[in-house]
Amino acid sequence: MTYTEQSLDALRTAGDELADATVATLFERGEVGTFNTLMRYVSTVGAPLPDGLPEVAREYLHRTGAPPSWVDWEEMERARMFFIDNNVHISTALSFAAMPACYVLPHVARLLSATHSLKYPSKRMAETGQFTVHLMQPGAFEAGSRFIPAAQKVRLLHASIRHHLRREGRWDTESLGTPICQEDMIGGQMMFSIQVLDALHRLGIHMSTEGAESYYYAWRVVGAMLGVDQDHAPADLQQARRFSDLYMTRYMGPSEEGAHLTRRLIDLYEEVVPGTLFDPVVGALIRYLIGDTCADWLQVPRTPWDTAVKAAPALLGILESIEDRSPLGAWALDRLGHFTTLLELSSLTRGRVMHYAIPEELKKDYGVTSAARTARWTPPAPTVTT
Repeated sequence: MTYTEQSLDALRTAGDELADATVATLFERGEVGTFNTLMRYVSTVGAPLPDGLPEVAREYLHRTGAPPSWVDWEEMERARMFFIDNNVHISTALSFAAMPACYVLPHVARLLSATHSLKYPSKRMAETGQFTVHLMQPGAFEAGSRFIPAAQKVRLLHASIRHHLRREGRWDTESLGTPICQEDMIGGQMMFSIQVLDALHRLGIHMSTEGAESYYYAWRVVGAMLGVDQDHAPADLQQARRFSDLYMTRYMGPSEEGAHLTRRLIDLYEEVVPGTLFDPVVGALIRYLIGDTCADWLQVPRTPWDTAVKAAPALLGILESIEDRSPLGAWALDRLGHFTTLLELSSLTRGRVMHYAIPEELKKDYGVTSAARTARWTPPAPTVTT
């Protein structure tokens, strides 16, 4: 697929027809409160829908209650194994590369500000972490799992934000397009997929080509379940590189909201890390992963740790070599990564389950083994030069 300025412009006017119509009907009939109250009890696949659930919501949940028919389950299992092998690194990439990449897009930072997420980075990070963990659980799409209900609710949450911003005149649709439009939804998919893989590569993580491709495939499935139009979504990592490069260079730049969001993100992780000695590492890691230009736009402070953190790939490379050569070492590091990820998620959620709801106002196994570590993955070359 070829992406151009014109093709991306066309995606700026499109939202999510199914979710938008569902949310509009719920508001029109005054049923949002009833929906939110009852949906707190629907958190796993196969759970019976409660009596009294609005019919339009029941129909939406029925139509979105299964993964796309084209899903390759062996590919999804390879993606899960890739996540198990790299979970702590993926969490690092999400927190210190993917999230700041969102903030370096002024209209996305403005959107987060308009929905008050500016003040609550811990909630957004907790929801993102929980969503990813649900996705990568065994049987994520089977009875008893939490992923599909979470995806259904996130899709409605996005539709409700579009509804409020347009209704209240708090979004310049003429110049900015539809809030959380198809272009931005695909852009978000790129943040969680190829940009995470790019960050892992910069960290020196050993990834096979098969593992990287499977990880991207899993986020293609997620995108489809969150309402991304598959006629326009990148089908593979090469197409993802073209879309991501064009999307970022169209919009990236400094903004007051982006700098504020980044400061709150840094503050959040400085609170998570015990003591104060290593606090500057948070900003230094962000600067290393997104580069000096973007870091300066986001007003990431410079510290002596900026040089020291560049040694991270060498240190991680030693650990990766141990994992490559020793099954026992691989098992131990995988378990350490698992517990580190759970500890981070527990710190962000304060031990609570994050619930997704429609805001009534804008308030404040398949017999597949892990891929071999041969044929190291190299990111597709940049397609846009500046």
